[in-house]
Amino acid sequence: MASRVRREERGTGPVLHLNSLFKPCPLLVALCLMVLPVSAKRENLKVITDGNWEEILAGEWMIEFFAPWCPACQQLQPVWNEFAEWGEDLGVNIAKVDVTEQPGLSGRFIITALPTIYHCKDGVFRRYQGARTKDDFLSFIDEKKWQSIEPISSWFGPSSFMMNMMSALFKLSMFIRQCHNYLTEQVGIPVWGSYVIFALATLFSGLALGLVLVFIADFVFPSRRFSSPAYYQKKHAVEQARLLQQLEEEQEADGEEEEEDEDEYGGREEEWRRGAAAEDAVRRRAVGGEEEDT
Repeated sequence: MASRVRREERGTGPVLHLNSLFKPCPLLVALCLMVLPVSAKRENLKVITDGNWEEILAGEWMIEFFAPWCPACQQLQPVWNEFAEWGEDLGVNIAKVDVTEQPGLSGRFIITALPTIYHCKDGVFRRYQGARTKDDFLSFIDEKKWQSIEPISSWFGPSSFMMNMMSALFKLSMFIRQCHNYLTEQVGIPVWGSYVIFALATLFSGLALGLVLVFIADFVFPSRRFSSPAYYQKKHAVEQARLLQQLEEEQEADGEEEEEDEDEYGGREEEWRRGAAAEDAVRRRAVGGEEEDT
């Protein structure tokens, strides 16, 4: 009996020891409870990038454009996270865009101030201009106040051709900035040297692009026009007609000069005849006077 009790004590001893080791810690439980709401917020608040931005063209969205260094964006962030918790209940997707990481979206939406908030309903975008509190955001969606805001024109929509070009331009500018930082910080080139490199690259790229455009224009448009024999025949006929007209004008001018010369010669001949007749008359009078004297 004593041995059995000792076995039971030996058997229960380790169990009690393990229970004492795995005794729950209040601090650990509190940390777990704090982490759970944060993870839920991150799931409700969606992140939009250049790769998945087309998702906002379907359904209803509220999108915030922010930058980590912006003080106003930092003040809005807690409110925006609280508003994201109501997204599922309202049937709206709450999202955010970091313009420092997504320059293409910054150009696509022409972000000139931070933070900027857009409302999107089935691809129709409207810019939010109201107060930035959770209650204002909730009433804006629940009461459909966005219907009173004029939507953005399709010309300036994020999926238009113009905005695609703006997105590419912003991406190019960000790429140039990254190259500049790499040359100045990593390679050690002076700032003025980096500017000279980019100026020469811009010059040569412009010349190359101009040559390519000239070759394309010469190959596509002029070649079709000048290669046809009808064009040369028409051009030759036009030149012949122009030469004939010039010859006719010259002949007409020569004929007018000849007529003027003939008129001038005829007038002179008539004057000569009148002068000769007058001289004959004078001579006759003189001869008649001499005969009377005799």
